Amino acid sequence: MKQTKSFDVAVAGELNMDLILYGLPERLQPEREHLAEAMALTLGSSSAIFAHNLAALGNRVGFISRIGEDLMGEAARRWLAEGGVDTSRLRRASSPAQSGLTVILARRADRHILTYPGTTFELCYDDLDFDYLASARHFHMASFFLHRALRPRMRETFARIKQAGLTISLDTNDDPDDVWDGNLSPVLKWVDVLLLNEREVKKLAGAQDLTEAVRQLAARVPLLVVKLGERGALARRGDDQWRAAGIDVQALDSVGAGDSFDAGFVHQYIRGADVETCLRFGNLTGALSVTRAGGTQAFRDRAYAEQFMKEHGPLGPTQPATQGRP
Repeated sequence: MKQTKSFDVAVAGELNMDLILYGLPERLQPEREHLAEAMALTLGSSSAIFAHNLAALGNRVGFISRIGEDLMGEAARRWLAEGGVDTSRLRRASSPAQSGLTVILARRADRHILTYPGTTFELCYDDLDFDYLASARHFHMASFFLHRALRPRMRETFARIKQAGLTISLDTNDDPDDVWDGNLSPVLKWVDVLLLNEREVKKLAGAQDLTEAVRQLAARVPLLVVKLGERGALARRGDDQWRAAGIDVQALDSVGAGDSFDAGFVHQYIRGADVETCLRFGNLTGALSVTRAGGTQAFRDRAYAEQFMKEHGPLGPTQPATQGRP
């Protein structure tokens, strides 16, 4: 008898809020009081934004994380739950560490990202409910390098999840220490889809040329996906490569765009769509994200999101997720 799965996707990762300040001067001077033109307090962290937006696309999503016994952690939990994500496995830590917070200084040319990791650094192997994770068809992890307590047993974590029959996707995100390994190499053997942006793929490969970096990393995972921002995205499996052009929209805020791309890509991947369809849908959800402040606001407005999908591309298949893969 075929086992019934409780979730389409399970996520284990960090959960915090983002405080985004807009309209700051291009240069910040010491000891000066710089005034922002606008601000947004919204759900943050790559893992949580991915989970929230994947649920908004109609998927059943379970989430494991550790938060503090504080108002910021409760705000993040509530935001995630209101988005349709199961938060029954969130652990409230009694340690001195508080829930994480990221402050993003958004400017026209670039942005600065300041993070207090808090309980993100404390999420560990013992926090993981493997029966809960195994009740999903697919497992996703983001912010690999921030999971300092879990990293020493990350290989064991991924191996157990793979042995339970799940497909696995990983988005490493940035390495604050700029080392770009930290127990990652032995983990990659269990990863089905590695999702990176252009800077990350070059850093992980130790190559300045994108083509060479893609070639090197594609030899280590079954499917490599590289997010290229306005230029779209590419994917490579072995010697086969695909590319999908970006979607031209009026961008308001790029926070969470990569995580939203991941949600769109995985949404199609777990339905057995071909790689090109996965890329196009990832570009679509990434583009949707940048039209509103923060990484989840565009997805929380269901009417707006559905209209955006109709105008810029197909909504995607409506059949339930399967364990097939492209």
